[in-house]
Amino acid sequence: MSLDYDLSSIQEARDLARKAKEAHAAFSEYSEAQIDKILIAMVKRIGENAQHLARMAVEETKYGNFEHKVIKNIFASRDVYNAIKDIKTTGIIKEDLELNVLEVAVPVGVILGLTPTTNPTSTIIHNSLCAIKAGNAIIFSPHPKALKCSNATALLLHDAAVKAGAPEGIIGCLTKATMQATNELMLHEDIAVIIATGGSAMVKAAYSAGKPALGVGPGNVPVFIERTADIIQAVRDIIISKTFDNGMICAAEQAIIADAPIKDEIIAELKRQDAYFLSEEQTKKVSDMIMTPRGSMNAALVGQTAQCIATKAGIEVPAQTKLLIAPLSGYGDGYPLSYEKLTPVLGFYTVKDWHEACLLSIELLKLGGIGHSFSIHCQDKQLVREFIRKPVFRILVNTPSAFGGIGYSTGLLPSMTLGCGTWGGSSISENLGPQHLINIKRLAYGIKTVQLDETKDVASPSAPTINCEEVASIVRQVLKQLQLQ
Repeated sequence: MSLDYDLSSIQEARDLARKAKEAHAAFSEYSEAQIDKILIAMVKRIGENAQHLARMAVEETKYGNFEHKVIKNIFASRDVYNAIKDIKTTGIIKEDLELNVLEVAVPVGVILGLTPTTNPTSTIIHNSLCAIKAGNAIIFSPHPKALKCSNATALLLHDAAVKAGAPEGIIGCLTKATMQATNELMLHEDIAVIIATGGSAMVKAAYSAGKPALGVGPGNVPVFIERTADIIQAVRDIIISKTFDNGMICAAEQAIIADAPIKDEIIAELKRQDAYFLSEEQTKKVSDMIMTPRGSMNAALVGQTAQCIATKAGIEVPAQTKLLIAPLSGYGDGYPLSYEKLTPVLGFYTVKDWHEACLLSIELLKLGGIGHSFSIHCQDKQLVREFIRKPVFRILVNTPSAFGGIGYSTGLLPSMTLGCGTWGGSSISENLGPQHLINIKRLAYGIKTVQLDETKDVASPSAPTINCEEVASIVRQVLKQLQLQ
């Protein structure tokens, strides 16, 4: 007699948690050299299978671009490893000789990774490397629409890790994706931390599980092309960013804000680089099709090409069209394309100067991008610094926003999980790395002698001092007044 599917998924979750706990008990004693050997083996295995995993992801989810997913898999393995390999995450990580404090890193334990359908394989690769680097075990609960490619990725990583010396069960993945199994893991006593990469509802659920969670927030990234910008390069950056994997990276641009003096040049260059400007009627058709009345995206059109979206909307565009651009006169209710769109569609606004760009960008961020990212193309370094005040934690300058945000084209830590700080409902405001997956013990020596009498004197108000001459003077004045009466 076979178990009910939901019940068997719950049992699988419990088994994965038990195996991961046992694996972590052994793995927590591994040296930095042993861990590095395992990481190198994992990266090598992904390099050998990057194309296979990318093809699986596209075929299963029907989202994105095969070649671009290959790039993401390589980035999430090789680039991430190169960035984190020298981060101290085991043993003594810091010694302050002046304060006589020693800091020692210890793993957090068993991690639960909730992963999306937009970047399934690359997110699992990234989170696995970070977890292993920090000495942890990790279990994944993948999106149901990306179940096969997620399991294939986790299995390859686990096999490579074990063959390099890691204990069995160090990386696991649900093969039965149910809400019951996910909830079982989120509430399981052996899960120490949850990493939530995906939609807002999933992230909120992770934060409501009653244990530490590292979640992300949505991105509704404005990009301001200021009058001093290199227009040709700015347009190239925006197009390469917004079309990468058909616009599914959360740090990709969502609306162009054009500085009025160069508006016509920007439009001309966008058209020259194969962007198509929608008419008012066409904008409504696209809006009605890809966005719901509540401002969320039609899931069936996530990660589709500009050509595909135009065809489904009944719009004829040139065969080489890479991007659809909708001129907008407002934002929020009544302007569906002013919200986040995980597809090659951009809003387009014009402002008279950078002051107006500041105000508009804040309003756009309020629609779902607070804390995430803001992009600007500008040659005036002093002016760029004015945008530090914006309510985001990544101000990306003269770079494709999608690539800049994940640390591919900037000096930010390479990552597929981007924190949005408390403003965006996240517990971290930077790109997730192994440093977020350790606890730190502190050994502190006494450096001050405690004397309670001195402490009492400091803590209590000073006792008033008595001056005999002052007292005598006061008494004489009182007697004199009494005699007068």
